[in-house]
Amino acid sequence: MDTPQVTAPPRAPSFVPGDATPASGVIHINFRHAAGFTVIGNHLAQHRGLSLAAIGLAAHIQSLPAGARIGIKHLAERFPEGETRIAAALRELEAHGYLHRSRVRLADGRIVTRTVSYNRPDAVAHPAPALRPRTSPSKPAQLPTPPQPRVAAPEPPPAPTPQPSAPQPVLVPAPTARTTPSPPLPRPQELTPELQRVATVLLADLRRRAPQLVLSENDIRALTPGVATWLERDAHPDTVRHALTNDLPVPLKHPAKLLRHRITTLLPPPLPGAEDLAPACPGAVVVPLQNCDRCDRAFRSRHPGHCRDCRTDQRRVEVSASSAEESQWPMAC
Repeated sequence: MDTPQVTAPPRAPSFVPGDATPASGVIHINFRHAAGFTVIGNHLAQHRGLSLAAIGLAAHIQSLPAGARIGIKHLAERFPEGETRIAAALRELEAHGYLHRSRVRLADGRIVTRTVSYNRPDAVAHPAPALRPRTSPSKPAQLPTPPQPRVAAPEPPPAPTPQPSAPQPVLVPAPTARTTPSPPLPRPQELTPELQRVATVLLADLRRRAPQLVLSENDIRALTPGVATWLERDAHPDTVRHALTNDLPVPLKHPAKLLRHRITTLLPPPLPGAEDLAPACPGAVVVPLQNCDRCDRAFRSRHPGHCRDCRTDQRRVEVSASSAEESQWPMAC
């Protein structure tokens, strides 16, 4: 009975911290890396506020060399995640301080996106490095020689006088408005009193058709030669009104400027044969402008009466009436 039982353990096994074979959970089998590794902090690998995609993307970015492309399209070609998921992960990293993206203008005028990766956002943030052009590898720079110790400390030099700073260049934005001068307002060959009266009445009467076209006396006086040019080219007053009042913008801020633009750009060409009525020299006689007694249309003639269209219609009516009378005559036996 006094023989000890060697098969029974003297006490229960206890858990040793750092044991390679824990009772449950993950088991780590670690090997020391000699090359090709990246140090990732637990504050990133075990971050409570980042998604798994954001943590993995941050680890990938920190493993890349300086100058590598990490645009959304480039990352979408590298990983199976789409551009939307990658863009959301980048925004998460930027919100928690692991990334900083900004748009800068280079010396040649190009605008690029500068991305700075921080492996420890909680540390003191240093200013972001400036972009430098890539150059071919050269010899390693020599270390500066340490300064020689001074034997005696000289007197402190006087404070430098502040020099006036050089004037900085002022960036003038490119003009956005049109720099092409507007064409001049058309003018008739001769502004007769009758032509001026009809053009003035037509401009003053525009507010009855379009209430927003309220013109001052100066505006009417300035636009009268342009409307007179339309009438001189045998344009009907109703045609001029329709061209000036059709499809007005809402709201209309400058009525006079709009009418000046339409009078100039929509000016019809002279009718064929109108050059025969034009004066050959400044002292030649100009055929006056008359108003049709039937349709009130302006036309050039030495005597008042009817315009060409009304005369044509009147001849048709006369011919029809004469034909009707001849049909009523009794036929000869």
